[in-house]
Amino acid sequence: MFESYRIIDADCHIFEPIEMWEQYLEPAFKHLAPSPQMEINQEKIYLKISPELQREGFKATLRDYNSYGIDRYDSASHVQAVKTMGVDRCFLYPTMGLWVFAIDTMDPLLASALTRAYNNWLRDFCSYDPHILNGVGAINLHHPEDMVPELHRIAEFGWKAVFLRPNPVKGRLLSDPAYETFWTACEELDIAVGIHEGTHSRLPTTGMDRFHTRFALHACSHPMEQMMGLLALIEGGVLERHPALRIAFLESGCGWLPYWLWRLDEEYELFRWEVKETVKIKPSEYFRRQCFISVEPSEPYLDRMIEYISTDNLLFSSDFPHIDHRPEAIADWIALGDRLGETTLQKIFWDNPSRFYGLL
Repeated sequence: MFESYRIIDADCHIFEPIEMWEQYLEPAFKHLAPSPQMEINQEKIYLKISPELQREGFKATLRDYNSYGIDRYDSASHVQAVKTMGVDRCFLYPTMGLWVFAIDTMDPLLASALTRAYNNWLRDFCSYDPHILNGVGAINLHHPEDMVPELHRIAEFGWKAVFLRPNPVKGRLLSDPAYETFWTACEELDIAVGIHEGTHSRLPTTGMDRFHTRFALHACSHPMEQMMGLLALIEGGVLERHPALRIAFLESGCGWLPYWLWRLDEEYELFRWEVKETVKIKPSEYFRRQCFISVEPSEPYLDRMIEYISTDNLLFSSDFPHIDHRPEAIADWIALGDRLGETTLQKIFWDNPSRFYGLL
């Protein structure tokens, strides 16, 4: 069914084995490796995860084992799973790392060591089949002075992208002046940036102050933090100063985007005088020029999204192997072929992610 399409999974995940942190950490930091109890210094690396949610996570693992004929999440099993799914190349984001790198009180030097350990482990993970497994590097927002050196190291791996959380880290937005040399280096090195949120983290997160269920926390965190992350990049002038920078907003659906761009354009018409030094064109024009977003086949406003944004900024992602992953996602996209057209599917599956990740 998928043979007529080449497919890039723009947002796939790995499950980091717990022992890898101690194995890959530098000697001075090994005693601070995350424990099997998911703790650092006897503090949980996450917030508000119930036993019931943990059981649902185990069910998702059984789903993958049954769907893809695997019994673990090592490199070989990952390749088998994505091939069975119909994917030709996947770009890999963390799971546990979405919490480990998102502890606002963490010592910056420890955060740097954990970042290096993760990137070194992921490099080895991807070496099993680098034509299919593509690393997306971690960057330490806790320690701005370390961001550019690690970015250069990641570029030496041959990787095409890094990921950041949209949340404030130690009070800094993505537009903070402390990050300016990082954005410059991304543009110079042609490194794309995936913005990826993660629920239950110990960073300031929309909804965390008032809700407690996964239902509410997950509904708030991903789209709302992405909205504010995009706003920070626009209002703070990052996209204006770096027009060749490529940014993707991942795992939040696309429904929020038309409203948010309309809203920001309206505010810009009213208050352009206030941001005229950092925002030179309409916010929607910045997005169309240099941003991408992952989309879901079940979104009821997909046609309107394509009409408003065009087909050039949309990405396919599977979210394998998380709870949100749906083994039938590619089949659902293929079923939309008659309505959307083969050219649009080809863009979503291959052309757009190729442009975002700099494969062209």
